[in-house]
Amino acid sequence: MIKKCLFPAAGYGTRFLPATKAMPKEVLPIVNKPLIQYGVEEAMNAGMKNIGIITGRGKRAIEDHFDISYELEHQISGTSKEGYLQSIRKIIEECTFSYTRQVQMKGLGHAILSGETLIGNEPFGVVFADDLCVGNGDGSVLAQMVRVYQKYRCSIVAIEEVPTDETHKYGVIAGSELEDGIFVISDMVEKPAPEDAPSNLAIIGRYILTPDIFEILRNTQPGKNDEVQITDALLTQATNNMVLAYKFKRRRFDCGSVDGFVAATNHFYDEYKNG
Repeated sequence: MIKKCLFPAAGYGTRFLPATKAMPKEVLPIVNKPLIQYGVEEAMNAGMKNIGIITGRGKRAIEDHFDISYELEHQISGTSKEGYLQSIRKIIEECTFSYTRQVQMKGLGHAILSGETLIGNEPFGVVFADDLCVGNGDGSVLAQMVRVYQKYRCSIVAIEEVPTDETHKYGVIAGSELEDGIFVISDMVEKPAPEDAPSNLAIIGRYILTPDIFEILRNTQPGKNDEVQITDALLTQATNNMVLAYKFKRRRFDCGSVDGFVAATNHFYDEYKNG
């Protein structure tokens, strides 16, 4: 029912310099797989096989990764190394990829608005590759959110509890619990100081959005850091319609930070080593 998923991937990845000087942070490997591939696999397993990626200058490696490399495949054809490409071949065969550029870095809301031509007038998922969530198939975070959408048919953000002194890193929600783990949002604040945070329920990089969000984003004025914030647009949407927050049941690694990236690498290396 939700067929499309948008990946904002235009950021510079400055926390990983100098590695990201010439390499997109989205293709940095977690063991033997680029970070963004984990997110695409999650979208694909949630039924979203039309993948839209918002890129920027210096991001061509993302497009090359989700494409056939004839020279490489010819070189390893018939060898034991051919099996290493099995997972990416499956993605290329089953998914369709579209790309557009965010020409100016004007915030996450602006990045999502830049993807309107890739989405059209239908509900869609949004995945931040930085937030790497463990678990695929029906148990993945995005698949859980699809089931919530099928019941309520409105925009949904994924949330998790964070330490109070870390609220300044996230958008934070306030709301009333509709059912176990599902909240009707009454307020959203972008990166509040701990004393200003309405709760410790932080938004992480998984969204399901209804298409009216694009018109709202067009009319959303720049907010914190002079950027168009998706939290501001969603708060506007919540005043016109219900917006839900879903407390997901999976483990998340913040791969936008070095500590989270290393923790994710150790986790997936243990899985890789144990077969």
